[in-house]
Amino acid sequence: MVTPFEIPDRILVAIGGNATHPEDIEGTSREQKIIAANTAQALLPLALLDNELVVTHGNGPVVGKILMRQALTSDTIAPMPLDICVGHSQGGIAYLLVQAMENALREADSSRHVACLLTQVEVDEDDPAFDDPSKFIGTFYTEEEACRIEAEVGWQMREDSGRGWRHVVPSPKPQHVCDISLVQVLARRGTIVIAGGGGGIPVVRGPKGVRRGVQAVIDKDLTSAHMANILGIELLMILTAVPRVAVNFGKPSQRELDQVTMRELRALHAEGHFPPGSMGPKIDAALRFLEGGGERVIIAHLEEAMTALHGETGTHILADDAR
Repeated sequence: MVTPFEIPDRILVAIGGNATHPEDIEGTSREQKIIAANTAQALLPLALLDNELVVTHGNGPVVGKILMRQALTSDTIAPMPLDICVGHSQGGIAYLLVQAMENALREADSSRHVACLLTQVEVDEDDPAFDDPSKFIGTFYTEEEACRIEAEVGWQMREDSGRGWRHVVPSPKPQHVCDISLVQVLARRGTIVIAGGGGGIPVVRGPKGVRRGVQAVIDKDLTSAHMANILGIELLMILTAVPRVAVNFGKPSQRELDQVTMRELRALHAEGHFPPGSMGPKIDAALRFLEGGGERVIIAHLEEAMTALHGETGTHILADDAR
């Protein structure tokens, strides 16, 4: 049972990459526009609240397809490095979301604006993640297909939680969201801000503050938690393709969690209930946000955003002293 709570003044919503670009679609522009419109309708009740609202989104399936498109055309078109591919995915997804959300708002007789900020996120050049690629992106493959891709394309492939094989890339932790003050200014003026897409474009800072891109994909949930802490946001909503966090997932003993504390969640995480390729990063982000001063995390299905905000569904994660 979820403890009743007041809807806070500031909310950050993180939308999963598979929610904005499911694995079972071809990826045509028509499909992507329909999915963006559905996402906008799911977020519309939140957008109509008189609250500051910041939205982030994943890009794993999209950036994976961008890389595959490059691999297939590399004989005729020069391929771009991963940081630019992240930028391409961030801009493309945000364009669809901005347009769809503003259309939904206008149909609801709201004049509220939506803006996208192409976001760079600084990482540590010496982050050990660069030596141990772990971020899954792109499509699922059979083991045989994965071996062929490794040999022909040079990608590093890894098995993903029993669901198939996928491309893995380095995923360093976010250290600083560039120009986050602009997110704050826009949000305080009532603009819905889409930022930090795909975890942000990964960059490192050199002498005199000069930045350059690096080859990685930052986890969008960790970036979302970091952004929310810096902005002083009380509630982080991680909206995905499942209604709640579950332990013993896929087993006869599966149990969904309604409300847990950080201490309880850490214990379950240590027992291995949350795989790194699926729920694990979301749990890590939830704990990071609460450790950084956040008040509540809700992990819920995208289409149940508002009911989760009212405490009727989703998994609600609280600081240890919040019960």
